[in-house]
Parts: sequence; structure tokens; C-alpha cells
Amino acid sequence: MTRVLLAEDDASISEPLARALRREGYEVEVREDGPAALETGLRGDVDLVVLDLGLPGMDGLEVCRRLRTEGWTFPVLVLTARADEVDTVVGLDAGADDYVKKPFRLAELLARVRALLRRGTAETAHPAPQPLATHGVRIDVESHRAWIGEEELQLTAKEFDLLRVLVRDAGRVVTRDQLMREVWDTTWWSSTKTLDMHISWLRKKLGDDAGNPRYITTVRGVGFRFEKN
Repeated sequence: MTRVLLAEDDASISEPLARALRREGYEVEVREDGPAALETGLRGDVDLVVLDLGLPGMDGLEVCRRLRTEGWTFPVLVLTARADEVDTVVGLDAGADDYVKKPFRLAELLARVRALLRRGTAETAHPAPQPLATHGVRIDVESHRAWIGEEELQLTAKEFDLLRVLVRDAGRVVTRDQLMREVWDTTWWSSTKTLDMHISWLRKKLGDDAGNPRYITTVRGVGFRFEKN
């Protein structure tokens, strides 16, 4: 059975969410503070973590960072009530794979959970493609590693998937819809803000300049193109 760690200290959120996840067929463990969530996650016997940022005892960002530092790669879906976009970006940079803002629609959150779990299953079920390379950027999908020149890039899971799709289709425009389907395994309900944030952080890690791009060019109204040279 698929195991979900739900780290949320607000019972008015955790109780109905845990019930909904169990109705979906998941085994759910609920933790109400950061240290307990970290301890459970470090056991490694979970398939996905739903993580509130505002946990007592230890911030959700720190929980996520420590899990990633210890090498755990299961998907992390962040719950945040913080309106400041910077907090969301920092959460993704700490190793989270996706986020949902409070108050959220339950159907949307469950769809995100299913999408993250499907991606994890697909990655283990199918043979890995050959390494990809263009414009000095190399990607080894099997080891989930990427380099620019001789320097290894430190990417979150979603940044890696985004770079993989762009490099695979280098020289061609990849539409926003295609990126949302391939990287987030979903269509977008209202906006692609999360995609724009990931592009921004990916550019930063590549040392790219949005105003005079060397690697990722924005094709306005369509999507993005990874330059071949």
C-alpha cells in the first residue's frame, strides 16, 4: 500500500485531508510537529510527504532540507499559507517537488498527490533513456544528475525534470502546456506561475540571463526553447 506522511499541525486541515487520502487507498501517518515529521521521514518507509511549512518545533523547510541532505528522494508536496512568493520558491529550492497554497481545493491537492506518485512509479518502471547533452549541458537521467561543463548542477526534482525535457527537445520550442503535462503530469487550472518560478531558478543555476539568454529563451505566448549553441 502507498504510504503518505502528512505533516500538519492544524487538526481542522489534517483530519479531513487524512480521511480523503485514506479514501483514495493510501496509508496515512499524521505528524503534528517538525521533529516528529523528520523522524518519520528519515525512516524512509514512505512514498510521499505532504508537508506544511508552518510546523512547530522545526519549520517545514528545514524538515525538507534535512530529508534531502540525508538522501531521501521521495516526492514532497508543500502546503503553505504564506502569500509571499519568495517563501514558495525557497520551499521548492529546499527540495520540494510541488506546492499547494492554503486554502486549497481538495480535488486539486489529491490530483497533485496522484501526479507525483505516478511520476515516481513511472521512473522506476521504465528503462532510463541514454544521457542527454547539448550546449555544454549534460544530463544523466538514470543517475538523476546534470552538469554544465565540469560542474555538477544542484537541482531539485522538478528543476531536473524541466531541464531534461528542454535539453531533450533542444532547438525546438516546448510549449507551456507540454511542460506542465510532462513535468507536473497535469494540465494547469488557472496559471503557470509555478513553471515560471522553476524556469527562473533553473536559469539562475545555469548562470543564464533572462534579458540576454544563452541557454533558455522565452518564446512569448508559446513556451521556452533551450538553445543548441
